[in-house]
Amino acid sequence: MNIGANGKILTLDRVNVFFNQFHAVKNISMTIASGGSYGLVGESGSGKSTLLRAIMGAVPTDKGVVTIAGKPLPRRRPKAFYRDVQMVFQDPYGSLHPRQTVDRLLQEPLAIHGLADGERRIRKALDDVGLGGGFRFRHAHQLSGGQRQRVAIARALILEPKILLLDEPTSALDASVQAEVLNLLNEVRRERNLTYLMVSHDLAVIHHMCDRLMIMQNGCAVEELAADELAAGEAHNGYTQDLLKASEGFAR
Repeated sequence: MNIGANGKILTLDRVNVFFNQFHAVKNISMTIASGGSYGLVGESGSGKSTLLRAIMGAVPTDKGVVTIAGKPLPRRRPKAFYRDVQMVFQDPYGSLHPRQTVDRLLQEPLAIHGLADGERRIRKALDDVGLGGGFRFRHAHQLSGGQRQRVAIARALILEPKILLLDEPTSALDASVQAEVLNLLNEVRRERNLTYLMVSHDLAVIHHMCDRLMIMQNGCAVEELAADELAAGEAHNGYTQDLLKASEGFAR
């Protein structure tokens, strides 16, 4: 993936998603710079996760254009797209086959893409998520929730992508583990110069992880602002202000 001179890696231009007659995502536009981290915040049903799936091609966009590194994506994503863009899901118990070893889970994407340097990639991915080779031949059902999510992150990293889409990656974890995984994700982003697009209902998490964010409600973008502006109480939209008041991380 070659990033243009303007540094833009991911652009959405008036993206819409329909499920039959239900308009789930409405005219969403955003631009994310290479190496940046962008957050999507809103209540359940606001369209955040649907937007991530639309970028991945898992649900079709009815209107609008998704552009990666200056190239508009076709409706059916090419195989090479999935080497550049990977997704980490919310539930580490549902996203990994419980009876497969960590090694088997990491080997699978390498086999799909025909990559020959699998040994190097597996060792690096496990080291990057703080597990190491001692976990390689354990089964997923033998791991804690935090360890499973670290494996899920390693699986997303194994293809050495440029963009990670993060769908509530810590919400299913115990509070004591959430901070560890979030800090891990920040370290991985810096070390690998990754770009993140992260979904969360938690404004404190988004402020910790992201440079900019978009507030979504009923499939619409109601406000876009820098994370520091959010923390300074500079939100203008009434819905954003309500979210701030309800967030313990921003209690005043």
